[in-house]
Amino acid sequence: MQIETERHGDVAVIVLEGELDASNYEQVIAAARTAYVEGARRLVIDLGGLTYMGSAGLIALHTAGLLFQGVEPPTGEAGWDALQQFSSDVSASRFHEVLKLAAVPPTVDRVFSHTGMGVLFEHHPDRASAVAAAGG
Repeated sequence: MQIETERHGDVAVIVLEGELDASNYEQVIAAARTAYVEGARRLVIDLGGLTYMGSAGLIALHTAGLLFQGVEPPTGEAGWDALQQFSSDVSASRFHEVLKLAAVPPTVDRVFSHTGMGVLFEHHPDRASAVAAAGG
């Protein structure tokens, strides 16, 4: 997977290409953490270049949303139980404030539909509209 980042004021954009899975999801988390530490307070993740996203991708996106809310996410050792607990503890509206998804491919959108996690993320048809919605 390839990861590129860019900034638009206090909006960070992470662009993903390839497959997002257990072998690389931590790279997405690291990119989000770096953007937050460097001062970004809202995040757009462009998924248009993804050809596949597994459940680890959900963890990466969820963790990025938590980071941009100023919440330290659970560690990987905590497993799905921690992820489910945080999902119930954190308001979807707060995720919508800090994280926008752009250009979600149908194959990735099915992952959101099957898991019910799609409600956490605001979807936009392209990067430009997601950046504009984020205030960048």
